[in-house]
Amino acid sequence: MKAVKQAFLWAMCCGAWSCTSPVDPASLPDSPTQGKIHISVDETYKPVIEEQLAVHHASFPQTTIVAEYKPEADCFRDLQQDSTRMIIVGRGLTEKEADFYKSSLSYKPQYGVLAYDAVALVVNKEAPDSIFTFDRVRDILSGKDKTTAVMDGRSATSTVRFLQDSVLKGSSFGKNVVAVDNSEAVLDVVSRRKDLIGFVGFSWIGDAYDPGQRALLNKLRLAMVECTACLENGVFAKPSQATVTRGEYPFRRPIYYILKENTNQLGTGFMNFMSLERGQLIFRRAFLAPAKMAFHRRNGSIKEE
Repeated sequence: MKAVKQAFLWAMCCGAWSCTSPVDPASLPDSPTQGKIHISVDETYKPVIEEQLAVHHASFPQTTIVAEYKPEADCFRDLQQDSTRMIIVGRGLTEKEADFYKSSLSYKPQYGVLAYDAVALVVNKEAPDSIFTFDRVRDILSGKDKTTAVMDGRSATSTVRFLQDSVLKGSSFGKNVVAVDNSEAVLDVVSRRKDLIGFVGFSWIGDAYDPGQRALLNKLRLAMVECTACLENGVFAKPSQATVTRGEYPFRRPIYYILKENTNQLGTGFMNFMSLERGQLIFRRAFLAPAKMAFHRRNGSIKEE
């Protein structure tokens, strides 16, 4: 599988290499295909954005995009304080935020959905239960059910915000909800304890071609959660590309870009890259659901003479 993944990334980069002498991207004028910028990315999306950057840099060797991975709230703070002009997060701008930027910049930042992923509920391989009703998840998060739940950050990550908004409808977490430093720490602690459940972004655990993620699935299981959008009762689903695309897995969420550029600069170039075929294929290849393009399997047949 590792060879398949390496071959995929190599194919995405074909034809992108330059024969000219290396040039420091920071010394070049900023344009969609050259220059250097810093972007802030919610840590929960790190695995798939690292793949996007690897292919983009190979395709456009005169660019350097430095990604800093941090909680969602810190990404928005960076955007407001002009530490970055591009962030990748789990929501768009609120009306109040859009009005603030229009007032201070004389234009509204661009934002849109690049793909859909999910908040995965993970349990230890030896845990007695890996099937959860939606009500039980809500009871765990509120503290009514005392099962310990582990989150992917000590401050406002997109996972924390999503679960509080979508499951608890704004109510507070119970005292049984604890936080560790990041997504890797969630996976580590749940892999060692069968009395916990954990919540992480699906791109940390859902890529079947990543040897590290496959190894984790020897210690962890993706839990099944009750489908709240299905017409039939008693339907449960694990997070997967198919269940996220069809809306069967209830903890589906968007991956947004927010871009503070009003001219064609490198941030615009990277946004276009992720929105067009190669970038959308990378999301698909990471087992997420592309938002900009639909890739369908086509059945073919050969007529025998």
